[in-house]
Amino acid sequence: MPVAKPSDFPVGGGGRWPLCGQGGFKSVHCGDLEMGHTVLHQPTSSEGLYDTLPGNVCPCPHYGYVFVGSVRCVYPDSDFADEVARAGEVYFFQPGHYLVYEEDETEVLEWNPAAALQFLMDHIEDKARRMLEET
Repeated sequence: MPVAKPSDFPVGGGGRWPLCGQGGFKSVHCGDLEMGHTVLHQPTSSEGLYDTLPGNVCPCPHYGYVFVGSVRCVYPDSDFADEVARAGEVYFFQPGHYLVYEEDETEVLEWNPAAALQFLMDHIEDKARRMLEET
C-alpha cells in the first residue's frame, strides 16, 4: 500500500490484531514501518496494558501527528517530564511510556518501527484475548 488515506488503512492491521481494531486502531505495514491511524471517541489511557512487559511500559518509539485532540505521554518511574502533543503538532515519544488520550475526540497518525510495533501489538492483542476468555 504505497499510497493511501489513513481512513482507508485496514482495521486492526489487516486482521493481525482484530481485537485492537475494535478500539479504533487501523494500520498498514510498509517496508520497515507500521503506519497507524487511531480514532478514539472518549478519553482513553494505555496505562496497565504493558503490565507483563519490562518496566510495565511501552517498548516502542512513536512518531506521529495529531489531527484532533491531544496525546499525553507519561514516562513513569523516570526523570522525564510528561509530554503533550496537541492538534496540529508532530511528536516523537521514546520507549518507556504509556499514552493518555485526554479528549473526547482524538485522531492521530503514527509511523512506528514495524518490528517494535508488531511485538507491542501482539502483546496487547494477547492480553485482550485473555480478558475476553475470562468473561
